[in-house]
Amino acid sequence: MKTVIVTDSTAYLPMQKMKELNIQMIPLAVTIDGVSYDEEIELSPTDFYDKVRGEGPLPKTSQPPVGRFVSLFESLKEQYDAIISIHLSSGISGTYAGAIQAGEMVEGVDVFAFDSELSCYIQGFYVLRAAKMAEAGATPEEILAELNEMKKTMRAYFMVDDLSHLQRGGRLSGAQAFIGSLLQVKPILHFEDKVIVPYEKIRTRKKAMKRIVEMLAEDAAEMPLEAAIIHANCPEDAEKWLAELQEQLPNVDFTISHFGPVIGTHLGEGSMGLGWVKK
Repeated sequence: MKTVIVTDSTAYLPMQKMKELNIQMIPLAVTIDGVSYDEEIELSPTDFYDKVRGEGPLPKTSQPPVGRFVSLFESLKEQYDAIISIHLSSGISGTYAGAIQAGEMVEGVDVFAFDSELSCYIQGFYVLRAAKMAEAGATPEEILAELNEMKKTMRAYFMVDDLSHLQRGGRLSGAQAFIGSLLQVKPILHFEDKVIVPYEKIRTRKKAMKRIVEMLAEDAAEMPLEAAIIHANCPEDAEKWLAELQEQLPNVDFTISHFGPVIGTHLGEGSMGLGWVKK
């Protein structure tokens, strides 16, 4: 059985890597001043942050239309018997539900939708593992079993400079606990039950990043890991963090990725994240 992997743009995987592994990508969109852009295709992260910097209204984000999924799946069924469609958390977007709906509308190919329950390059870890397995001839059932096994060791934490983006966008659960104490506090956030919730309150950005590293080190002492540093238009900070982490944890394989327009809309410029999974 020949299987192809589909994901959405919020995995923020390098285009070259997707091409090498034959990963199909369907974009989410961001609307700025009435103009809609397919992220990762029509709008680069740098251009996005340049456009939205300041006190203007929050951009609007939207999931792919079901018809776009249908068109992609219809074209893929000519060459493949099965499609595994891996998407950002169903708790913050309807993209996963759209993939399920489209799969039910397309005949002649088996479509398996997978809810990553998070987003960004951490979602990409699932996609890359699935694509390598598909290339090696694994069945859809074998791939899905591996993805569910990965969930047991998948971790993702991030910190934002300003929670107002998440609050205004309705993407932060439990934000009320932080009202009145946001000043000078850099909360660590994570996904729990598919939504973004506060994990710990930390006083400064530096201390928040240090705390996330402590959690990574604890897991790294137990198992070999691959990890991703994710930044919102602060590549110098990401490179500096990478150098520090590689020195501290030489047994962890690191990569650097970014928060693109859709996720960046809700987190804001200057946000940093770190996620990891067992190799």
